[in-house]
Amino acid sequence: MSTNHYPIGLKEHDRLQKELGGGIPKGSIVLIEGDYGAGKSVLSQRFTYGFTQENVVTTLVSTELGVRGFLDQMHSLTYDVVKPLLDEEILFIPAEIDASGTLTGSGEDDERKDLLRRMMEAETMWDADAIIIDTFDAILRNDPKFEALVRQNEERQAALEIISFFRDLTTKGKTIVLTVDPSTVDDEAIGPFRSIADVYLQLEMVEVGNDVRRNIFVKRFAGMGEQVGDRVGFSVRSGIGIVIESRSVA
Repeated sequence: MSTNHYPIGLKEHDRLQKELGGGIPKGSIVLIEGDYGAGKSVLSQRFTYGFTQENVVTTLVSTELGVRGFLDQMHSLTYDVVKPLLDEEILFIPAEIDASGTLTGSGEDDERKDLLRRMMEAETMWDADAIIIDTFDAILRNDPKFEALVRQNEERQAALEIISFFRDLTTKGKTIVLTVDPSTVDDEAIGPFRSIADVYLQLEMVEVGNDVRRNIFVKRFAGMGEQVGDRVGFSVRSGIGIVIESRSVA
């Protein structure tokens, strides 16, 4: 394994690793931003599976899928994660948040929404080489302390405190991937994450006739020796997974 990045594997299955310059930098913060349906979750799932194929232990936190839904989704993409889960190469943490903003299956009422604190104190999830949180904005939006700071126009300071926690982890070589829907979070809250992200990817979905095409726009990609292009076109196909598209979308 390279000393400066974590490969994302599947070189014979798709060209994503090649398009991203060979992998994701070690000890980096990765921000993946896109509206609903743009492909944030499927990219997170692709990273998770690809990492484990390269012996990169991975934690995936999902605010949208339970265990059954995660297994079904990965199976539909031909990403077989049963063995990596059993071998503890993947730690999947369902953090489903219901319509009232509470964490499904949580305990005491006074802790049910203190999501950021509980996440930071969950030591086991940070033991992995790569930690992916999909979607991070759902945790921000439903945390009462962060919400209170937003009302006081102090969301930027709150974001910087979270970033400090993440930076302590990246100094140990851990890579943290955050997905965010920018339409759900104020720019003041997400701005600091955009500024400090070592890798900043924006996803876009375009409907062309009956086809849905997606683009990864590479806004920043620090820490890699190989050159990374500024746009990667891809589609998602059942029974195949991510497919890199060679055609450009104007």
